[in-house]
Parts: sequence; structure tokens; C-alpha cells
Amino acid sequence: MKRLMVGVVAVLLFTGIAEAQRRAGDGRSAPSPSAGDALAGLTTAQRTLFTDGQADFKEEETVSDGLGPVFNERSCVACHSVPATGGGSRRSVTRFSTRTNGLYDPMTALGGSLRQDHAIGLADGSTHVFRPEIVPALATIVVRRRTPPLFGLGLVDATPDSDFMAMAAMQASRGDGVTGRVNMVDNIRAGMKTAGKFGWKAQVPSLFQFSGDAYLNEMGITTPDFPNENCPQGNCAELTFNPMPGINDDGSGPITLTNFMTLLAAPPRATQSRDTDDGESAFDQIGCTACHVATLHTGSSPIAALDHKAYHPYSDFLIHDMGTLGDDLEMGNAAGKEMRTAPLWGLRFITTYLHDGRANTLDQAILAHDGEARPARDRFANLNATVKAKLMAFLNSL
Repeated sequence: MKRLMVGVVAVLLFTGIAEAQRRAGDGRSAPSPSAGDALAGLTTAQRTLFTDGQADFKEEETVSDGLGPVFNERSCVACHSVPATGGGSRRSVTRFSTRTNGLYDPMTALGGSLRQDHAIGLADGSTHVFRPEIVPALATIVVRRRTPPLFGLGLVDATPDSDFMAMAAMQASRGDGVTGRVNMVDNIRAGMKTAGKFGWKAQVPSLFQFSGDAYLNEMGITTPDFPNENCPQGNCAELTFNPMPGINDDGSGPITLTNFMTLLAAPPRATQSRDTDDGESAFDQIGCTACHVATLHTGSSPIAALDHKAYHPYSDFLIHDMGTLGDDLEMGNAAGKEMRTAPLWGLRFITTYLHDGRANTLDQAILAHDGEARPARDRFANLNATVKAKLMAFLNSL
């Protein structure tokens, strides 16, 4: 775990960078990075921040670092590893909750909504044994969440909230039944609600908040922005035996992880052909690009590699009513049937699909779409075999 000195250096990413440094880091003619590489055109200082963050991302935390007492994994890379550090994996987590008389309850009193499926066991010098959480019998909503890749998310973080709001307004004006919304969520550093961009429900507004949340909820490590330890199975009395009470990390850890994710390049495209081009045309013609928007643009950034850049996530990062494909969880302003449009870049590195990994093929994933996506799904189902094969070739090139 990185200490405060590293965090001070890392603040360069969130403050001004000298104009000379910006010019040195432009690098627009650099070759496309491979999956897991840093953005092209970084300065020496920025590349150092990336490699330091990557090392922290791989580091296994221990009880003396504040791990636990309940947690999911000891490191970030334990989940985010395919096809390279920062990617996704088949690892899933479980969320549970209930709804009583129409009111949603995340079941915090019983350890919800995220189940921590590991525990530190018997802590040194204690007779108390910490045990992994279980899903309570009272839970009526139990869902799995697949680990998504993190490639290119610095580009998303650098996109102005106003762009997402404009996309939502444009969709509402079309009148075609696709009406994405911005999930406005609490931004702890901004002190106000801002656009959610990350997570299956777009429930997280920034990579910095994503990092601090993961430190606490996935590894059990408290920070100044997330100071309250998870009570195992909701029983806060167990924290009396916590071997590392108080703030476990001075805040530099989340900054270091944020640096890594901010500077992590988008996944490269595979070889393109006439078939992939035709397949992308079909993808557009049946209506998939109403939500899976091909190209977005970053705004102003002190990092030249992120400053006013076009990128191709194939997502609008809005939440949409997905009907039966919704997971029934409520997060931020997202209702149970609403899910964020999953970005499709890097799709060829994924082997199970949808938020819960239920689909083993792209065909299954598309045919499971519902709600606002139902018309596009039906048009896909009616494609002839030749056009469908080209559409699949396009998806497998992402």
C-alpha cells in the first residue's frame, strides 16, 4: 500500500501540468497500445505514475495493511486480469437486497447489498473468528455481478457531464422508445451530485471514488473518504475485535489506483475487414447504436493524452429500462430495471456476457435484451445468416 509521499506526487494528475510537459506528452503518431498498456504519448512523469499505480493494483494486501475483516479479494488484479492487468475476469460478486411493500431495502443491517465472501479468520492475539458473509434467508433479490474490464476509463472520466446530458436529451427528442437517463449520484469530492459513469448501474461518478469504494468494499481497507468499516453480516459489534481499527490508508492508495486507471489505454481493435465494416453497418441499421454509441469525445484535460480526444467505447454510459434484463437493484437514481449501457470495446476479450455472466455467446446476450432494446433485439433475430455472421465479425473485432 502506497503512503502519503506517493499520493502527493500523484496529485499532478488532478492539478495543472506545465505546458512544456503537455507538449512533450502529445505523441499522436505513436502506435496503438496493446491491452493493459498505458495511453500513448505520456510524459516520463506520467508513465512513472502509471507504473507505480500498476504495481499497487497488483499488490496483495495483508491484515496489517487493514485487509478485512470481511472482503472479496486481496488485490485488484485478482479480479481484473484478463487479458492483462486492468482487464476483467470470470470472477463475480454477489449482491442481495429485498423489497417490502414496494420499498427497496439494501439490507445494510444484514451486511448488504454487497456480500463479502472472504474473511480474515482468527486475528492475531484474538479469540474471535471472522467468517465470510452469507446471503440472508430474508433476501428476495440475489444477483451476480461479473467483473468488467477497466481499459480506457480515463477517457470516460475526462468526458464532461454535459455531454452525457446532451445524449440523454437527444434520445428523448427522437421519440423512438430509447430514452437513456443520466444517473445523478453523490460525488464525495465535488460535494454535490454529478453524472454517474462507472459500474453496472452507472452508480459511481469518478475513477477516484471508484478506487476508494473498491478499497473499502472489495478489500475492507478504510480511507479518509471511506472511513467506516463494513460490519460483518451487519453485526457492528464484531468490529470490537477488528485487528486494524481506524483509518487503514491515508488516502494515497486510492489516488495511486486512480492514476493507473486514468492512464490505462483503451483496448485496441482487432483486424478489420470488409465483413467487419458491413457488420458495423448492420449493427447501426438494426438500432444498436441508439445506445451503443460508437464515438465520444473527452473535454479539456491537463493530460495531453486525454485532452479533447475522440474514443470509441460503443456506449452512451446512460441508464436504460432493460425490462427483464434488469437486475432489480436500485443504486443512486437507477431503478431496478435500469442498467447502464455496457461499453463494447474489448468485447473480444470477454468470454461470458451480460452483467451476471449468464450468456455464453454473443447471440445469447443479444437475444436476452429487453425493454428499450427489444425492437433492436427483434430486428437482430430476423437477420439472415449472412448479415448476422458479419455483425458477429464486427463485434468480435472490438
